[in-house]
Amino acid sequence: MSQPLADAALDQLFRTARTYNGYLDKPVTEAQLHAIWDLMKMGPTSANQMPARLVWCVTPEAKEKLAALAGGANPDKIRQAPATVIIGMDLDFHEQLPWLFPHTDAKSWFDGNEPLRQISAMRNSTLQGGYFILAARALGLDTGPMSGFDNAAVDAAFFADTPRVKSNFISTLGYGDPATIFERSPRPDFGTFNTIA
Repeated sequence: MSQPLADAALDQLFRTARTYNGYLDKPVTEAQLHAIWDLMKMGPTSANQMPARLVWCVTPEAKEKLAALAGGANPDKIRQAPATVIIGMDLDFHEQLPWLFPHTDAKSWFDGNEPLRQISAMRNSTLQGGYFILAARALGLDTGPMSGFDNAAVDAAFFADTPRVKSNFISTLGYGDPATIFERSPRPDFGTFNTIA
């Protein structure tokens, strides 16, 4: 039976973890990217759909290409971060279900139903994006998720060879610089947004 995590772990994952706008001059290794994936892939998705398709932008060229497609302050964040990941979603994820979910013919649930595939891909790739954030934090890294970019342009630039993959959101990754965070925004108590029925 699982036991509750220690307070230090809960702090690292949730209570003191923050979204960073800038990072220390410390690299993120390819081994760390693999380690993040090896954790985040264990998080549940509906029928093990796993629709997320990730592009890790680590070279100056890739980061510059992505930065040119972002708005506001996001281009500088992307350029300065050791890595930025594009969380994409495969709208044809169901083609992989025969081996990802072999218990039944789950592929047939989605054949010919584009609206269902779209909502399932968005829901489950977003879940996987959340697992990415928690996996990075668990491994001692920090993130800066963002949606201020041109999705269509990112799709054309990074998913041209896989046109059924569309971008969901992006996130910077590295060792966060504490000088770049804002004061924490409000976190309401249970009664504000919860109902027990």
